[in-house]
Amino acid sequence: MDALFRKSDRLLANTSTEIIRDKMDEIHWNARLISIMGPKGVGKSTLIKQYLKQNYELGDRRILYCSADTVDFSMRTLGGLAEEFVIRGGELLVIDEIHKYKSGNADWSREIKEIYELFPDLKMIVSGSSLLRLKEGDADLSRRAIKYTMPGLSFREALRFYHGLTFTKWSLEDILAHPYDLWRMVSSKCKPVALFKDYLEKGYYPFLLEGEGEYYTRIEQVVNYIIETELPQICKVDVANIRKLQALIALICSEVPFELNANKIAAALEIGRDTVVEYLKYLGDAKVLNLLYSDKKKIGKLSKPDKVYLENPNILYALAPAMADIGTLRETFAIGSLSETHRVEYSKTQGDFKVDGKYTFGIGGRSKKFSQIAGVKDSFIFADDWDMPDGAKLPLWMLGFLY
Repeated sequence: MDALFRKSDRLLANTSTEIIRDKMDEIHWNARLISIMGPKGVGKSTLIKQYLKQNYELGDRRILYCSADTVDFSMRTLGGLAEEFVIRGGELLVIDEIHKYKSGNADWSREIKEIYELFPDLKMIVSGSSLLRLKEGDADLSRRAIKYTMPGLSFREALRFYHGLTFTKWSLEDILAHPYDLWRMVSSKCKPVALFKDYLEKGYYPFLLEGEGEYYTRIEQVVNYIIETELPQICKVDVANIRKLQALIALICSEVPFELNANKIAAALEIGRDTVVEYLKYLGDAKVLNLLYSDKKKIGKLSKPDKVYLENPNILYALAPAMADIGTLRETFAIGSLSETHRVEYSKTQGDFKVDGKYTFGIGGRSKKFSQIAGVKDSFIFADDWDMPDGAKLPLWMLGFLY
């Protein structure tokens, strides 16, 4: 236990608190059990360590931060660790990378549930892959834990991280009702159109702060890790199908946005049609893809998406730079930004997307016309390379202020 405390102290001491994401203020840190889930690389571990460093003195033995993917857990269980920690006066136990915990046939969620029930004065924070479910087997943690999901940086956050420009979040309703106020606020401090182009290429992942040279390589590593490690480990995907999953990603990258023909893909990859749909849903949950369904469709377990996009523009630049045409990048950005806080559907008849079943959006460049959505109530165009609002035609970068 002393070795774990020393390692925890060292990790917290080495954590910078110079730039902290707004998610810090959204989390109810005093809850008994918190889960923070999200794709690898978006900064979950850093955020947790920043919270501990801000709120506890270095060397405070009431807290312990540890990661389940280290050798420390090769000879100990979560339950045993929690008991020893509580006996020593521990109050807040953090288990990072919880999905990597292995102890015989033990289920991490059952152990967390048991700890929750045995030690009512102990607070816990667990973090892990966005693929994780809080209900596994008989251990239903969804009623006990407060769950948060963490995406990559929005355009608004990227402006603060990389350019030192601080702006508040805007709701979609406020953006649509008061776009000139947002435009005046942002344009008084910077040239948003130019900085937005940079963000589409690099900026979604916080690790750009560590240097540009390996940025795309690290994105590839994140995607490969999800396919090669997390999907087999968490979703029980047959390791024999890993190459087929990689081929599926390559196929989607070759034609994005991808209009799905599940039967054709199944034949090409020599797997079942239902398996194709299942794998797409896994990749959607893992935040590699964004799956769009028609606004006319009732979504069932085996419903195939109508269109498939990569989760953010930076992934497209990393995996298929030759396919990174501006039209695809615009739509990929719009869907990713809107999907964090709204329901986005593919519109087969009017506009490009339907949002929350109410708004109709067209996405394009400065020459985008209203002909596609003429006469449609609550319809708007979000245009790239567009300097300022003009009625219902708004700059595309404004969607980057939603979170």
